[in-house]
Amino acid sequence: MQLFLTVHLTQKPSCMKYSTKISLGLFSIISVMGLMALTSPEKKPQAKKPAQQKIQAAILLDVSNSMDGLIEQAKAQLWNMVSTMGKAQCANNAAPQIEIALYEYGRSSNDSKQGYVKKINGFISSLDSLSQNLFNLTTNGGDEYCGHVIYSSLNELKWDAAPDNYKVIFIAGNEDFLQGDIIYTKACAEAKQKSVIVNTIYCGDRMQGIREHWNLSAECGNGSFTNINQDAKIEDIPTPYDSLLFSYNTKLNGTYLTYGTAGAGYYAKQGQMDVANTTMSKSVGLQRIAVKGKKELYKNDSWDMVDASTMDEKFIDKVDLKTLPDSLKNKTRAQLKEIVKAKNEERGLVQKEIVRLNTQRETYIVAERAKIAAKTNNATLETEVEKIIKEQAKRYNMKID
Repeated sequence: MQLFLTVHLTQKPSCMKYSTKISLGLFSIISVMGLMALTSPEKKPQAKKPAQQKIQAAILLDVSNSMDGLIEQAKAQLWNMVSTMGKAQCANNAAPQIEIALYEYGRSSNDSKQGYVKKINGFISSLDSLSQNLFNLTTNGGDEYCGHVIYSSLNELKWDAAPDNYKVIFIAGNEDFLQGDIIYTKACAEAKQKSVIVNTIYCGDRMQGIREHWNLSAECGNGSFTNINQDAKIEDIPTPYDSLLFSYNTKLNGTYLTYGTAGAGYYAKQGQMDVANTTMSKSVGLQRIAVKGKKELYKNDSWDMVDASTMDEKFIDKVDLKTLPDSLKNKTRAQLKEIVKAKNEERGLVQKEIVRLNTQRETYIVAERAKIAAKTNNATLETEVEKIIKEQAKRYNMKID
């Protein structure tokens, strides 16, 4: 409480008696102020909400002729990577915000002045858009300039400067790591300055990868070097929970309410990516459903009214009714709030079931894989990226079980 008192005297008091009256009056006001301070509740300043930790990952993929298998694995591993990141528990027991960027390099039709490097998308959280971008990748021969693509991603992307964020690059490909006009040491110096970890994944024999200098990632902020068989296929293990999960995915899609001029297009993309991932592999489709079942990972507030209302409680009061589907355009805002509330509750129940069923599915798969582990030991992009994330996230007080 603050009280400001100003006493204006136009002339000097002529006697002590008058001065005493002023003093007594001030004393009375100060006494009342003291009593009010004792009886009024003290307003404590609100504590600033701590910033949400981030995981920012840039995926740099070689798209030269021999990398068809790598691209296929990248399409498949996206959902497992996001799911693994989503299991991270930060120091405040909250889930991290996940942002993923995508680059291609080694395509001869890309600008030679840019080292045949192209940014497909910057850091985004729209997983449907990212998945679509991966499915649009094709291979075409060219020069693979690893140093250039790392350096470009470090300078073009908006890396968050907060020290407790896990910032990481995964570069996958083959051929000599030292090709190009930007030497890897320059890229590594930039990575260290921005506290970004660089992990190299060689597609081929491990010793060949070392001969071609892919093991130099230790100079890029304590990253890792590993190798994979880019043509290996992850075995599709059927489980008793698969059909139910696909059924719940259909129910989940029915809870989305579009808005905005691009809303219908994004909703269509959601369905298209469901089909594309499931057509590629049943297990990939199911991994996608598992991610969609977690509201902290799969967010579509840019086009879905349910997610938008969760992010902003005043959203319905502001949305342009003309951009809503025909079935909702003539609803009052009060009616819209009730419809969105009902869809939000329905979605919560569906997502809860998806999480429950997927937990049972994962337990089943772990047991089945243990049976065949001795028969095969093919390292893939999915298995190696998962291992790397789990190990490196610990450095930022993120625990992944």
